Amino acid sequence: MKEKIDRLIEKHLDEIIEIRRDIHMHPELGMEEVRTSGIVKAELEKLGFEVEDKIGNMGVVGLLRGKKEGKTILLRADMDALPIEEQTDLPFQSINNGKMHACGHDIHTSILLGTAKVLAELKDEFNGNIKFTFQPAEEANPTGGARYMIEDGVLENPKVDAAMALHIWGLPLGKVALRTSTMMAQSDRIFITVKGKASHASQPHNGVDAIVAAGQILTALQTVISRNIDPMESAVITIGTIHGGNRYNVLCDKVVMEGTVRTFNPAVAELMPEKIKTVSENVAKALGCECEFEYVPGYKMTVNNEELALKAIKSFQDILGEENVIIPEHPASGSEDFSEFTMRVPSVFYWLGIESDLNEGRTTLHNPNLIVDERSIPIGIKTMCKAALDFLNE
Repeated sequence: MKEKIDRLIEKHLDEIIEIRRDIHMHPELGMEEVRTSGIVKAELEKLGFEVEDKIGNMGVVGLLRGKKEGKTILLRADMDALPIEEQTDLPFQSINNGKMHACGHDIHTSILLGTAKVLAELKDEFNGNIKFTFQPAEEANPTGGARYMIEDGVLENPKVDAAMALHIWGLPLGKVALRTSTMMAQSDRIFITVKGKASHASQPHNGVDAIVAAGQILTALQTVISRNIDPMESAVITIGTIHGGNRYNVLCDKVVMEGTVRTFNPAVAELMPEKIKTVSENVAKALGCECEFEYVPGYKMTVNNEELALKAIKSFQDILGEENVIIPEHPASGSEDFSEFTMRVPSVFYWLGIESDLNEGRTTLHNPNLIVDERSIPIGIKTMCKAALDFLNE
């Protein structure tokens, strides 16, 4: 089977790379993936799949049925780009100013299309069904496109028994990585507004300085982790933006801060909102300010099903070699909308290595200089194909 998969990948690879470069040149933001979803739909229809579009607004689903009835596996790719100005100078660089596939979703989409082309020619080699699921708006935390596709019934008709997705990662080309538990963090957002009283800067006793209070809150928030979380656990609180003040000699009366909270344990995640709120409000009060606090839950933890992950590891080792399958010690602190699937069906999420001598130092995600070695595409296709076939035929 390995040789057959490799031969079919080689047959379709030039076309898949051409599609990838076209999508890369024409990136579209979340829920704006009109052109991208059109390409996907057309490719799936050419393969003779049962195709539905506008699932979860801009999502596309292609159903491939095997030789006999059996289980159903969902394979997912995300399609949206980011509001980033590309700086790679690639010959197929984005022509949509201010938009870029800086998280590799063009690679994910092309890999899943390649997987569809290969498995379409192997439909007599497996039982059951494969749902090729192309999702919009993965980058739209806290309300990404996965939940809208689920609400539109992507996990039904036929009922999905397992799901799988991959993401490009700064690993050496040729390698993949996955854990048998949590892969990605929960990502929540916090909004803090500190209100004081303006006065002339030379007369601070006549006002209440919101900047001083905000600074104290910023510092105190770090004690939420250092003094409330088990040292063997981990979490992150980061304030990413802070805005306040209008003039150098006027005491600031309002500061607005926005940040993110990353957690890896549901018990820690549950603790965070009240602890952060208590610290923020009480520090502000102690310094004579008012505090408005909002905690917005975002993507949940992306957790691999242990049994399914162990089977995927075996499939990957069979097709790539044991030395090319990494079991990371820790999850990543990034978050992923695929968590909506992992909460509902047994799932596997894995990382695909893209770093080589062609892009060394330029594999950071969400970066205007990101360059992906396209030799990762066939590796993504063959791992998806092998894992899906092994699952359906066990």
